[in-house]
Amino acid sequence: MQANVGDTLLVHGRTVGHHDRTAEVLQVLGENGTPPYRVKFEDDGHEALMSPGPDTVVRHHPEAGAS
Repeated sequence: MQANVGDTLLVHGRTVGHHDRTAEVLQVLGENGTPPYRVKFEDDGHEALMSPGPDTVVRHHPEAGAS
């Protein structure tokens, strides 16, 4: 998994009753965009350090100035 600052992580709920959550990548602590990441969850503003598992998808932020 590779992510950059500004990307969004979509964490799928793994059990019944747990909804999907999204988190913005605030800081990349691994080499070449690899985990761990410091993230801020959009639903409650909670910040956490995470190493996402296979239930997580990276939504890349569009490059500034790209057309």
